[in-house]
Amino acid sequence: MRLTLLQLNQFSAPEFVRAVGPAFEHSPWIAETTWDKRPFANLEQLCAALCETVKNAGQEKQLALICAHPDLVGRAALAGTLTRESAGEQASAGLKELSPDEVLLFQKQNAAYKSKFGFPFVICARLNKKAAILAGFERRLKNSRAEEIKTALEEIFKIAELRLHDLIAD
Repeated sequence: MRLTLLQLNQFSAPEFVRAVGPAFEHSPWIAETTWDKRPFANLEQLCAALCETVKNAGQEKQLALICAHPDLVGRAALAGTLTRESAGEQASAGLKELSPDEVLLFQKQNAAYKSKFGFPFVICARLNKKAAILAGFERRLKNSRAEEIKTALEEIFKIAELRLHDLIAD
């Protein structure tokens, strides 16, 4: 059942964190920090407030947020231990129907990316398909670490916005 914004605005801090926390992968601190900014007039304001919390959190917390994301077609995906949200997002991008060679290619790209930047490749899988994701690896491996931190956070914000749209009835 989807929530209304009115319900969300009336939630206690623990209820709010339980509902909104999963919008950001394994990072309930974002919802915890944003709870006191209620009431939110609309979904866009809620999303903006959550993203602002991340932007103001400092690089250490931002990197922890990026690192909370699983590798695409990584160990967690292959073992079936992704969050419900991540599993659905990877499936929507066609990443559950890969050939063994494609799985190896994703693993090779994940390793190259993580080796260069020190954190996992994050892309909004729901807005991309396999070919676009692989092209994204190639393109983004040419970036600087600072550019990739910025890009990863932008992708996380897209992921969170889509997750919030799934959660809240407009």
